[in-house]
Amino acid sequence: MARDNQAMKRVQSESDVSVASTESESPTYRSYHVRKSSLIGMINWTHVFRTYIPHLTVIGIGVLVALIFHQVLTDLMEQQPIDTSTFHDNKYKALLLSPSYILTVLSAIQDLLQKQVHSILSLRKEALFSPAVEACFVSLVVMILIVKMDNPTYLLSFATFKAPKEWKVSHEQIIEMMKRQGCFTEDSLDFMQRLLERSGTGQSTAWPPGIVRTLEGKPPDRSIEGSRREAETILFDIVENAMRKAKVHPKDIDVLVINCSLFSPTPSLCASVISKFQMRSDIHSYNLSGMGCGASLLALDLAKNMLHRRRMGGKALIVSTEIITPNLYIGNERAFLLQNTLFRCGGAAMIISNRWLDGSRAWFKLLHTVRVQNPSEDAFHCVFECEDSEGIRGVRLSKDIVKVAGKTMEKNLTTLGPLVLPWSEQAKVAFSVVAKFVMKKLFGKRVNVYVPDFKRAVDHFCIHAGGRAVIDGIEKNMKLEKFHTEPSRMVLLNYGNTSSSSIWYEMEYIMNEQKTNPLRKGDRIMQVAFGSGFKCTSGVWLKL
Repeated sequence: MARDNQAMKRVQSESDVSVASTESESPTYRSYHVRKSSLIGMINWTHVFRTYIPHLTVIGIGVLVALIFHQVLTDLMEQQPIDTSTFHDNKYKALLLSPSYILTVLSAIQDLLQKQVHSILSLRKEALFSPAVEACFVSLVVMILIVKMDNPTYLLSFATFKAPKEWKVSHEQIIEMMKRQGCFTEDSLDFMQRLLERSGTGQSTAWPPGIVRTLEGKPPDRSIEGSRREAETILFDIVENAMRKAKVHPKDIDVLVINCSLFSPTPSLCASVISKFQMRSDIHSYNLSGMGCGASLLALDLAKNMLHRRRMGGKALIVSTEIITPNLYIGNERAFLLQNTLFRCGGAAMIISNRWLDGSRAWFKLLHTVRVQNPSEDAFHCVFECEDSEGIRGVRLSKDIVKVAGKTMEKNLTTLGPLVLPWSEQAKVAFSVVAKFVMKKLFGKRVNVYVPDFKRAVDHFCIHAGGRAVIDGIEKNMKLEKFHTEPSRMVLLNYGNTSSSSIWYEMEYIMNEQKTNPLRKGDRIMQVAFGSGFKCTSGVWLKL
């Protein structure tokens, strides 16, 4: 593993690994040859139509108003004939632009609209508007109804935290930091060393200054003030970058949702962001805690629902992070030590909108979100914050976590499958379920249920970088190719497990770095994450 980390050492960017992977004999996205006629058939024309229909609606409203004015002016000229020889006379132009004539036109339009309403109520005995005006009006009503039925959610931008050089440490430095805590036994240090070697994390990942300072001979700073400094450094950076990319002013934000599982101070992290950027006093803010690594899509779902409650739509800011400073485990029980070797500093901020006209400048459109909670007792205690036998607080990770995650993910994909999979894949699943039931009842034989091929519905996968074993298991069970899991492995290598924000580092890698499976307009990206409780969340995005 040490040789692998050295070979995959991060330099200026992760693209070097992508280049290396293309030279291997493993399948690439080009291996899946599809005829152009089939590609056209796969385009979701509904989403294409709904993306441009708001702009057509605005143009249509302008055309409708112009047609009405043209009809009224024509009627007024017929009632008051004017000599056409004076058409270019300045007196004639002054007459048309005079306040009295404009009021006459507006009054005529008002009378016309009132008569039209009365005519409709009278079962259309007489049509007052011209056929062109009526046809334009009906078309606009249909277009507005289609847009209202769509209720879109657009991702305008997102930004991830890039730690300064002073925060980054190697495996050797991590073990040295653990030694300087003055609380770990040699057995615990050896155990953490082995965990680091198998973790899949690289030699330049971020730890908070309050812990890194021990390398300079200073005592660790795990205080609430040190925790706040870490949180504000991350939050203020990503929020500012996300708003800059989306060209959004802080006053434009209607909803703010921040998720941070283990650090929930008073005042809240939401209050810190609102105060820093001087957001509106009537902003709706929510601070989520205790929901683990799957909380980002939960926060997104909450923000989406809050926006859809607004009649005129709006914009929401979602921030996902985890604060390491106060959560370093300083005991020696192995079930708690994994958190010290896997989690790293990181964060992501996303800006979404459900306004029609934002579709043309959005990066992605949200198609589906699914959340599944495993209610079993074993799942509940899988990731559990508690005290060890010596009363030292930490997060205990169960040995059953991979098995529990697999079962919960299976339920999640079972719910998501009918929303994204083609009919052919759904038919195979249904047939295998029936065959399993019949073979078990009649012949007593077991038949495995068909595992649907999500690669036929999804082009890119952002699997939570929870660890190398998690990525390996999902790759095997979903029969993914190496280039499908490359974003997850590269994020784990370069950033470690940044908790709920990891899926956004992966989406950023797909957008900017990956060469083995480049992102194109119309591609679908699926994000999958896991959280304490135990829960599995997923979301599917469409690249616009």
